[in-house]
Amino acid sequence: MTDMKRIVLSSDHAAIELRRAVAEHVASKGWEVVDIGPETPESTHYPIHGKAAAERVASGDCALGIILCGTGQGIMMAANKVNGVRCGVCSDPFSARMIRQHNNANILSLGARVVGEGLALDIVDAFLSAEFEGGRHATRVDMIEG
Repeated sequence: MTDMKRIVLSSDHAAIELRRAVAEHVASKGWEVVDIGPETPESTHYPIHGKAAAERVASGDCALGIILCGTGQGIMMAANKVNGVRCGVCSDPFSARMIRQHNNANILSLGARVVGEGLALDIVDAFLSAEFEGGRHATRVDMIEG
């Protein structure tokens, strides 16, 4: 991981509360949090928020990202459309650690209707503490980047 400890967070309306809890938790770990909302509970479109966060990571403005929607799936699909982004949905800490170690994921997606706050924070910790292992995994990541 780069020395830059700047992380972008975004969600749709379904995940505002969990996003705020994650933002507070990540900030307590020493990360500079760039929370790009939304702030109000009116229905909004997850593709807009996934793309906006992904662009922050792809541009180098933020080292990593965490995005959230009801299941984590839709916002992840939108983020992965941005070149240079490797985002995975995780519902457990093992998967979160593996997407960093083996896939060099730079964005974590969470489902606010799938995981509770305690588990979400454990998943975030696993994601943030892991580092890409390189080696044979680098070959595979290069194939993804194609």
